[in-house]
Amino acid sequence: MPAVEALTAKPTRSEQEAARRSFPALEESLKGLSKTKDTTEIEIEETAQKIIVPTMALQLLSRILKDLGEGRPVQIVPIAAEMTTQAAAELLGCSRPHVVKLLEQGRIPFTKIGKHRRVRYEDVMKYRKAMKEAQRQLLKDMMREDEEAGLYDS
Repeated sequence: MPAVEALTAKPTRSEQEAARRSFPALEESLKGLSKTKDTTEIEIEETAQKIIVPTMALQLLSRILKDLGEGRPVQIVPIAAEMTTQAAAELLGCSRPHVVKLLEQGRIPFTKIGKHRRVRYEDVMKYRKAMKEAQRQLLKDMMREDEEAGLYDS
């Protein structure tokens, strides 16, 4: 898997514009598809080639176009993909030694291949989500305590 930073480039202006134009058309086309149909045939105009793709892939493409059109970088990682501790650290915004510490404490599951640790993308994201929720709860608690102490009164 490529390094995380290599996949997070912001879309160019022309890419954003193309995505903004394409998103509504794809969304409209998806509405017209049968909900029970697993695949859809699409045609590449430039080559006149017709290909069959999973309908779910077109739904994912629609979400990608929406984000690109809004100028947000997009990264696609298979949920079960394994990553290095360095890639996990970059994703979490912390140091690699800190990630190793989290792994050794059992806070993020991992496997060891020889002396190298590998973590699943899904597990790193689960940890990240839990940490964000814990941060939100701590902020709410701090605000409540400050209100009870009268720190917001004039």
